[in-house]
Amino acid sequence: MISRWWWKILCIVLLLFTFIKGLLVKIPNLPALEETSRNLFFHVAMWMAMMSLFTVSLVNAIRYLRTFNLKYDIYARQYAVVGIVFGMLGYATGAIWMSYTWADPNNPLFQSFGALAREPKLIGAAIALLIYFAYLVLRDSIHDMDKRARISAVYNIFAYAMLFPSIWIVPRLLPSLHPGQEGNPAMNFNDVSPEMRLVELPAFIGWTLLGVWITTLKIRMSLWKEKRLTA
Repeated sequence: MISRWWWKILCIVLLLFTFIKGLLVKIPNLPALEETSRNLFFHVAMWMAMMSLFTVSLVNAIRYLRTFNLKYDIYARQYAVVGIVFGMLGYATGAIWMSYTWADPNNPLFQSFGALAREPKLIGAAIALLIYFAYLVLRDSIHDMDKRARISAVYNIFAYAMLFPSIWIVPRLLPSLHPGQEGNPAMNFNDVSPEMRLVELPAFIGWTLLGVWITTLKIRMSLWKEKRLTA
C-alpha cells in the first residue's frame, strides 16, 4: 500500500510547498513584472505538466499500434484529456498574467487584450490545443472500437509532432512580447533567482504528478465501464 501511495503523498507535499513557499519566497523586483512573477510557479508548471501528459499519451498510442491492446488506447485518450485541461489552465494563467503586464493601462481592457491576442505564442498555444480538441472530436465520430483506436493513435502522433512548431519553434521566429525568444526564461539562470529556482522544480513535479493522479482515476473509471459493457 505504501508503494502505491508514496508518489501521491509526494504530489500533495510538493503542491503545498509550491503554494506556501511560492507566496513567501523573495521575488526579484523586475520592471513591469514585480510580484506577478510568482505566477511562474503555476503558468509554466502547468505547461510542463501538459507536455509530460501529452508525451505519456503519445507513448501509449505507439504501444497500442505495436500491440493492438485496447487498454493502451484508453491510456492514450485519458492522458490527452487531462493534458488538454492543464494546457487550458496554462493558457488562462498566461492570458491573465499578460493582461496585467503587457496591456496598455491607457486603453480599455478589451482593446488592449484584442491587440495582445495577436501575440504569436498565444496563437501557437491555441492552435496546439485546438489540434488536441480535434483528436477528441475524431474519436467520438468513429463508433467501431478497433478502427477508432487505430486512427486515434496515428492522429495522436501527428498532434504531438505539431506541438513543437506551434509552441516552441514558430513563435520564436516572430516578434513577440513574451520573454525568452532565444530560450525558456523559466530555465534561464540569468532570469530566475536561486530562491525562485528552489520552488520551480517542486512546482513542475507536483503539477505533473497531480495530472498523473487525475489520469489514473479516469483510467480506472474507463476500464471499469469497459468491463461492465463486455460482461
